[in-house]
Amino acid sequence: MKKGFIHIYTGDGKGKTTAALGLTFRAAGRKRKILFVQFLKGIETGELIGMTENPYNEHLNVAETTRFFNTLTQEEQNEMKNRTGREWSDLIEKIDAGDYDVIVLDEIMAAMHHDLIKECAVLEMMKTKPEKTEMILTGRNASSELVGMADLVTEMRKVKHYYDRGVVSRKGIEY
Repeated sequence: MKKGFIHIYTGDGKGKTTAALGLTFRAAGRKRKILFVQFLKGIETGELIGMTENPYNEHLNVAETTRFFNTLTQEEQNEMKNRTGREWSDLIEKIDAGDYDVIVLDEIMAAMHHDLIKECAVLEMMKTKPEKTEMILTGRNASSELVGMADLVTEMRKVKHYYDRGVVSRKGIEY
């Protein structure tokens, strides 16, 4: 690829991570080098198992946790903010040094929402990404600045969801 584009998958509907994974597995099938970064996730998921079995996929967790951010104590939140600052710096170095065809920043909107990463830092990363690299950002509530900078924006909108009937996340379907 000579020109990589920036995608945003946002909205309150299910499917943002799934769409990013679909693109990732398609790219891996074409032997593209992928960096899949998950923010605020830490449980073993089906996608993690699938990614680690493919030599073209590299997986990284940033702000790793097995609990929702708002359930952490103030001390745990502060520790996570400090850790995430260091992890973000390492990630930027990895992006700058790596030769990735596709970079996915899964749930980066949530990391910005919880003030773990500043939006200005994400905008700068988007501006300075390698020209050939396709970049995908996922999460609810993408700002107008992020949307304005993206080349493709898809909004997943919830019309109906079984969660509203009390169905919990299911192994192999939601994680």
